[in-house]
Amino acid sequence: MNYLAHIYLSGDNDLVTIGNFIADGIKGSSYKNYPKDIQTGVLLHRNIDTFTDAHAVFRQSTKRLHEKYGHYSGIIVDILYDHFLAKNWSVYSDMALAIYVDKFYNSLEQHYEILPMRIQKLMPYMLTDNWLLNYESIEGISRVLSGMNRRTNNRSKMDKAVEDLELFYAEFEAEFTIFFDELIIFSNQKLIELSSS
Repeated sequence: MNYLAHIYLSGDNDLVTIGNFIADGIKGSSYKNYPKDIQTGVLLHRNIDTFTDAHAVFRQSTKRLHEKYGHYSGIIVDILYDHFLAKNWSVYSDMALAIYVDKFYNSLEQHYEILPMRIQKLMPYMLTDNWLLNYESIEGISRVLSGMNRRTNNRSKMDKAVEDLELFYAEFEAEFTIFFDELIIFSNQKLIELSSS
């Protein structure tokens, strides 16, 4: 899953949320250098990724893209699924997406000193372009995919994936809905386990 889903699946604890958000930048057991709640977030993130990569419905979505995008298919589906979460946000949260996103950005700024350097460098771009809110529109997803393509020196052709999103929109949305309902249950259970260990 991509940024918005990981943040959403973290529950109400700001430090767990930050841990989940920064997890890709924390290698091996170095997460143990962080406070307990951040450790919980990192481990939750890793469990979510494992669950996602093995899930039949997620794999069905990636299979649709695999011929054109190869090993980038999973990254693309992560981003597409964040689009459907943002688009259908009111199904999953009582708080408006814009308010939710602002709260998260404020939390990042409050905890700036504990963020890995990679995330500190990413933050200005994320806030200026309001990535999380922009997932809501196809135009926003197109910008994200274009940015990802540039980071692969245009090798991935991920910028073209918005065409696949539009072509198979209903299929991707149906798959997201089935998958995400199961992921919420899994994440809630895993969060309870990790918080109590």
